[in-house]
Amino acid sequence: MANDPRDAAHPIPQFPAGFLWGVSTSAHQIEGAVNEREPSVWDVFTAEPGRVKDGSTAEVACDHYHRYPEDVALLSGLGVDAYRFSISWPRVNSPGGLDFYDRLVDELCAAGVRPVPTLFHWDLPARLDWLERDTASRFAEYVSTVAERLGDRVKKWITLNEPAEHTLLGHALGTHAPGKQLLFDALPVAHHQLLAHGLAVRALRAAGANDIGIANSHGPTWPASREPADVEAADFYDVLLNRLFADPLLLGEYPAGIGELMPGDVESDLKVITEPIDWYGVNYYAPTKVGAPQGAEIEFGGITMPAELPFSVQQIDGVPVTDFGWPVVPEGLTELLTTFHGRYGDRLPPVVITENGCSYEGLDDQQRIAYLDGHLRALHRAVEAGVDVRGYFAWSLLDNFEWAEGYERRFGLVHVDYATQERTPKASYAWLRDVLAAQRSQARG
Repeated sequence: MANDPRDAAHPIPQFPAGFLWGVSTSAHQIEGAVNEREPSVWDVFTAEPGRVKDGSTAEVACDHYHRYPEDVALLSGLGVDAYRFSISWPRVNSPGGLDFYDRLVDELCAAGVRPVPTLFHWDLPARLDWLERDTASRFAEYVSTVAERLGDRVKKWITLNEPAEHTLLGHALGTHAPGKQLLFDALPVAHHQLLAHGLAVRALRAAGANDIGIANSHGPTWPASREPADVEAADFYDVLLNRLFADPLLLGEYPAGIGELMPGDVESDLKVITEPIDWYGVNYYAPTKVGAPQGAEIEFGGITMPAELPFSVQQIDGVPVTDFGWPVVPEGLTELLTTFHGRYGDRLPPVVITENGCSYEGLDDQQRIAYLDGHLRALHRAVEAGVDVRGYFAWSLLDNFEWAEGYERRFGLVHVDYATQERTPKASYAWLRDVLAAQRSQARG
């Protein structure tokens, strides 16, 4: 069982002054009301039989579109400084869509919770395609529209969420929307998302924004052994997960051998991609153990890995796992952040943990408490090691539609009964509330 933050002998260590505490969600996973906006690639994907494990869709999800005042009250009761949500591009394209986010932002501001919107969290309008370069320009136009409407109250922005996963799962392996199985022919999707990010930064700056970041997923890559074939495979996987997006953003270049595979005038595009950002968002869940290819399909974490991939993802032995089967390795967060600090030096801006969480059943979710406890302590060790960490957002406020897993995985601090839409705070909600209260009390001295 995790240490109780109210136990004076074992408090969560004090984070630096001004540290931002929050929780995260995404539009497609909680909003519902899909008939009140234009279709997204996820609406098309989930309508196809067999795409989602329990056959469900996000048609209703948590009905946040209609119940957002109740959810903002939960945020207020939790005591967070900020709420990271996403704005649905398809909803903004629809009549009255921006009005919803106007109301949500007003509600958050009235509750004293800072709105931190993510401008793209995988729900691309169905009529667009990231394989097309023009989608990056369309994204910048959409960002300008949102910033013009909300920029008087929204002061912290996130351009994209996890472009690596959207590229890999949605376009290379086909297990997420839009369901394409292009393998390495999906690389243009990565480039166009990065270009969209740079154009979005320019659009936000033009609208007066001065606190802009991105949310990239990262984790340590551990070779299965010291055998050369395993080390080579792990290095390649590390490029895909950690360097394919971080290097262009922070160094202005792709990893060796990648740039020539990208479309268009890459050198010119990199000047856009490297538009300065104010902070770098990291979504962390677990390390990955990687070995040489095994010549056969591998099922891992709910994903089928094709035999032709030049690596294999393997189970990490000797550690607990979540209900999703993901390994629980808090020290991986310290390792990741200190590695980035060493790799990128002063090119790495201040870091914000934009997602960190786990899937467990039950209202008395002591395993989630232990997970969060361990990761907050690991995060503090990274701060002590010299990493400039400015904030932490837990995933997620609510149980929700977990993409291709449907409703079988519960990541929320708050339980949602999908039949009645009743919200019930879990033990982890009360635990985190007390952690935040203790942090504020310590800050006051």
